[in-house]
Amino acid sequence: MTIERKIREHLHEEAETMECPPAVTRRIEQSYSHYLQRKRSELPMKKRLIGGIVAAAILIPTAAYAAPTLIEMLTRTPMTAEQVKVDKVGKAALEKLYHAFPETKSFEIIEASSVQDVQTSITLQEKGGIGKKITLHTNAVTGAIEHVIQENWEPKEKPLSTLTDQEIKSKTDYLIDKLYGSVKEYEFAMEQMENPDQKTFMLNYSVKGSKTPFYQVFVQGNTINVSLIGGETAPSTDKVEGYFSRDGKPDYFADAFLNDAKLFSLLKISPAELKEELAKGKSVVEVAASKQVSKQQVIDVIAKTQVDGQIQGEKNGDVPKGNSSIEQMLKAIEPKVLQVIEHKNETSSKK
Repeated sequence: MTIERKIREHLHEEAETMECPPAVTRRIEQSYSHYLQRKRSELPMKKRLIGGIVAAAILIPTAAYAAPTLIEMLTRTPMTAEQVKVDKVGKAALEKLYHAFPETKSFEIIEASSVQDVQTSITLQEKGGIGKKITLHTNAVTGAIEHVIQENWEPKEKPLSTLTDQEIKSKTDYLIDKLYGSVKEYEFAMEQMENPDQKTFMLNYSVKGSKTPFYQVFVQGNTINVSLIGGETAPSTDKVEGYFSRDGKPDYFADAFLNDAKLFSLLKISPAELKEELAKGKSVVEVAASKQVSKQQVIDVIAKTQVDGQIQGEKNGDVPKGNSSIEQMLKAIEPKVLQVIEHKNETSSKK
């Protein structure tokens, strides 16, 4: 199954004014290249929370830290409201949003941008510049809305963070139901993250028998941040879980890229052996180099598997059909593959 991940977006001036601990900067630089979205009045979060958010999403635009150099690694093109409405991906995303939440038809598009063949992002807000706000990040290849950020939909006097666990779950259930479909078939787990500055909850929705979340949600303040992960079902003998970890917990997102039989064949290594090597602080690229396999060979193998899965998903009707050629799809997935294979676990000696 093709897994499109997460990139973050912030403006230069915001990134440069934030004091980022060196350990966190190193973690982000080694993990993923992020597009960062403007996030005003965001309090700096503790290292564990940032690690959790980075682990949970490559594209979720709620990062509190970002090395300025990362912003230049990929080019995001601003779009006007008029351009969004005639853009194939943007138009489809708006139609889905308007159907799910009719009231948003009166919202203004206050920000929009695109990364060619990768992602289209749209932010809408109630007229007047205050009140309800919602952001959609849509995969430019599949047309799937991969990330949703819903802000200020609850009264200021009773924000989400003050609700009971069951009330919070009810709110996230409703958002997922509206944009994706019923969550009744999913098992549910919720935990409060270690963030003394602001109460933050992480909610995982998983298919029964699967150890990887299908949806992962962060709730903080008056914001719900949903990520469509599309976790796989029951594990097989040629797959392992958690090639990378965060704070002692599996980071599931790289698994979908690295659990690749053709990759194991290329590297002449078993899934368990690869995990063992990565646990030593090596990257997949370094493991490959030790076996005289180039970085490009690794990228090509994983990218092809991901695109093949996407094409099969289109044939099965699991995802919307796109008009991109195979070459365009391979080009679109390569940056995500690179982010995964260059990432390194932090070993205990680096703490």
